[in-house]
Amino acid sequence: MTQVSVQTPTPSSPGPAPGRRGPLTRASAVLGLTALLALLLLGGFFVGSGDISLDQAWNALWGTGDPTDVIIIRDDRVPRTLLCAVVGAALGVAGAVMQGLTRNPLADPGILGVNAGAYFAMVVGSVAFGVSAGGYTWWAMAGAFAAAVLVYFVGSRGPGGASPAKLVLTGVAVAAMLSGLAFALTMIHPSTFDQIRGLLIGTLDGRGWTELSLAWIPVVVGLVVAVALVGYLNALALGDDRASALGVPVTAVRAVGFVAVTLLCGAATAAVGPITFVGLMVPHAVRMVLGPDNRWVIPMSMVTGPIVLVGSDLIARVATPSELPVGMVTAFLGAPLLIWLARKDRGSPL
Repeated sequence: MTQVSVQTPTPSSPGPAPGRRGPLTRASAVLGLTALLALLLLGGFFVGSGDISLDQAWNALWGTGDPTDVIIIRDDRVPRTLLCAVVGAALGVAGAVMQGLTRNPLADPGILGVNAGAYFAMVVGSVAFGVSAGGYTWWAMAGAFAAAVLVYFVGSRGPGGASPAKLVLTGVAVAAMLSGLAFALTMIHPSTFDQIRGLLIGTLDGRGWTELSLAWIPVVVGLVVAVALVGYLNALALGDDRASALGVPVTAVRAVGFVAVTLLCGAATAAVGPITFVGLMVPHAVRMVLGPDNRWVIPMSMVTGPIVLVGSDLIARVATPSELPVGMVTAFLGAPLLIWLARKDRGSPL
């Protein structure tokens, strides 16, 4: 599967062989995905509620035309679409990192309870300490990290270690427990429910420059850390024993990886609420096109994640007269994939 240096690996160490995927195929895929993302971003600027033609939207994008149109485009659609892209990149890369760290093709921040942990921490912060939207990010990160550690610790106990099935079952149980507790707290404290109900399933309605300004810095830091881990993730694909024999500090790599997932999922959940299945769909789509080498999977998940989430948001805007939460659309798209993977008992090779 791979040629990993017998010396202490570095992030540039060779990963899994590309197989039949040549440079031309990969270059075409990268260019195609990048072009698709650019088109979807433009679509996000021009598609939405309000009777605004393309010409009017284009003029409003540059600050000319009707003042109402300018407000709708520049203060609503543009920041919403950019935030959607940032969150999509965060969730896509978080899923790829989690799948690499656990060697579990079913790993996903939503399925493994990470997003539920972030949301639960936000509710606790609001109920116990009066935290408002501006302070959700740090609470969400703490909750995401605690949930990730809890799921991995519990799921790795007993015979067989951290098998994919055990981790998924543990993650589903932890997510259900934390979601139930969060719902109970919001029922007991109606003011918290009114404040946080828009984040119950993941929505971009009403999100703007404030949420984007709070989310982008931790997301960028998390993406940088994830990229720095690509060589080590390729080594971990060989198994912990082989990776350790090759000089990989397995425990340290997993700890740093969980920090990256915490930053990415915490910031994303604080901004738009818990969104499931993006972290599951994106890495599998990238691997099917570009192969299992994390030197390609991680960077291209930064492009494919926004494609999935921006596309889902566009569907959410136009699917019904009253806008759907984007989390419903991603669940509708991702649930069949999870069922297929579970029936196959495998995913794209790691």
